[in-house]
Amino acid sequence: MPETRSTGVDQPAPDDLISFLKAIPDGRCRRGVRYPQWFLLLVAVLGILSGCRSSRDLEAFARRHREALNQALGLNFKRWPSDATFLYLFNKARLQEFGQVLQAWMISQVPSGATGLDQLVCDGKTLRGSAVETEDGSHRFVAQVTVYARALGVALAQTTYDTHESSERAALKELLSSLDLDGVLIQADALHTTQAFFAGASPRGPTCS
Repeated sequence: MPETRSTGVDQPAPDDLISFLKAIPDGRCRRGVRYPQWFLLLVAVLGILSGCRSSRDLEAFARRHREALNQALGLNFKRWPSDATFLYLFNKARLQEFGQVLQAWMISQVPSGATGLDQLVCDGKTLRGSAVETEDGSHRFVAQVTVYARALGVALAQTTYDTHESSERAALKELLSSLDLDGVLIQADALHTTQAFFAGASPRGPTCS
């Protein structure tokens, strides 16, 4: 059944998101740091779920909800994080570890750690606004690959890649290698249905339709 394999981040026992975020090492310089990293990441997650699309949106979100966040989290911030604070965070944060932690937290919310799942769906999408024209006239863009549990209505794993540096097949193969896929049916489009792709994707060899 789908289970995440161990990563470099020590996962805490509690299943609340804040405990997971606190497990991520802080990549920022200590001097001048006003807000703990876990707080900024939490605000970013809540803001993005509320429709924020930029660092300025996150600043506005933090300003609107400063009092509610202080009360709910037992904090006493007099000011809200600026857009520059979020930009600095995203520049220094260990985003790969953040993705691993967020994935582990989502699975922790599923009863029995997502046991009982027998089907996963793989899908790739181009990120809107990421395409740029290269010198030779072609285009490069950022794409996203997601492993989705239809029965739960959640994405269990997700990754992005630059089309000039990797491919959807390579990205999905790496993503599947982070999950235990014993007895799980993997549904993907025709791009991923060759025998060469699934060779080595999992030591137990998932099936595909």
